[in-house]
Amino acid sequence: MHKSIILKNISLYFPNKICFENFSAQIQPGSRIAVIGNNGSGKSSLLKIISGTLQPSEGEILNNGNIIFGYVPQLIHEYENLSGGQKFNKALSAALSLRPDALLLDEPTNHLDLKNRKSLIKMLEHYNGTLIIVSHDAELLRSSIDTFWHIDNGKITVFSGRFDDYKNELFQKRQSLEKELSGLKKEKKENHKALMKEQKRAKKSKERGEKFVNQKKWLPAVGDLKQSSAEKASGRNKENISERRGSINEQLSALRIPEILKPKFSLTAKDIGFKTILSLSNASAGYAGKPVLHDLTLSVSGNGHLAITGDNGSGKSTLLKAILNYPEITKEGFWDVPDADDIAYLDQYYGTLDDNKTVIETLSQASPQKTHDELRDILNGFLFRKNEEVNKRVELLSGGEKARLSLAKIAVKTPKLLLIDEITNNIDLETKEHVTQVLKEYPGAMVIVSHDIAFLKDLGITNFYEL
Repeated sequence: MHKSIILKNISLYFPNKICFENFSAQIQPGSRIAVIGNNGSGKSSLLKIISGTLQPSEGEILNNGNIIFGYVPQLIHEYENLSGGQKFNKALSAALSLRPDALLLDEPTNHLDLKNRKSLIKMLEHYNGTLIIVSHDAELLRSSIDTFWHIDNGKITVFSGRFDDYKNELFQKRQSLEKELSGLKKEKKENHKALMKEQKRAKKSKERGEKFVNQKKWLPAVGDLKQSSAEKASGRNKENISERRGSINEQLSALRIPEILKPKFSLTAKDIGFKTILSLSNASAGYAGKPVLHDLTLSVSGNGHLAITGDNGSGKSTLLKAILNYPEITKEGFWDVPDADDIAYLDQYYGTLDDNKTVIETLSQASPQKTHDELRDILNGFLFRKNEEVNKRVELLSGGEKARLSLAKIAVKTPKLLLIDEITNNIDLETKEHVTQVLKEYPGAMVIVSHDIAFLKDLGITNFYEL
């Protein structure tokens, strides 16, 4: 008979960082839990703590020692000669061969192609044991999970329900808090109006009082007393409004709903036009003596969006490199591609960023004619607001910050063709939301390699080319 897993007051600390404190939970057999939160919040460490491969800083895990764990970490170092997807499948098979009571998976879909992702999701839907996963994959979270542990701000919040219910609850909370903020703004305006009215009345009263004082020197001006009283009341109201506003802003911040990015691109749809910008006919590509792609025929218009799909090893990244005219790629057939200056490339490793440059230097290099103030204004729109954020070196940025900086580069110098290679691998839900917001607004042509169907659907992509 399977036993529960009990987490008793567990905490996890790192130098200068509290991931979470005093978390207690009882994991019943057959539970289906997703651990979510921003990168670096401690999700993978929590999975290790549950599996017994890492000790918590405080607290304990109780499972009576008779639970078999099948644990597949995010970075699989075995099977060095295999691809990422092959490594995962091998490690998953090894974990399942133990006939585990609890299956623990860390970002399982990160390196899987479309076919393998679908197979995994289907398998997990039918898995009868306890399932605990760390994932940012919306499709996986929608299909296999009914409980969410959200690590944020030093604590773990538990939500029972479906993924869309969870997102909807956050949205409703945000709307309610924003409505309260709007009411406070109105209240502040009315308070100010009342004060102005009272000061006007007090001024007239003071003028009348001064005439009377001239006759009776020993009496204070009545208007002065009333004005002082009104100002005190107004000050108390103002202080109260300020405190309530601070409390609401704290609650909004705790929700961690991604801020909305509204980028302004240096090119518009009118500048880019709707003519064909990329055209391939009877095209092939590969490496010296090793052809990978054959008989390609495709075209993309100036505002067209095309998703490239196919199994791992089918040549998707090779196609993007061929469009970029990488010197190691040999090409045959008809290739009509834009000039290098009109193409930008986004990948999961942010390879176009220079680690030694600061955030503002990166943007200045992309658009030297922009003034410092103009660059700061653009960076502000991508959530780089403080001086220390703007002057931070790229190598010190988090994955989410690198993603936002890469997107800011596209805004400041907008390409006619944007090539995207698995950009959603390894990014958290907040960063994925930011990437989605910006790419939905991007006015030019887009060729995107991704196995993330939910992401492609959010972008509104309906054209697919399978290799």
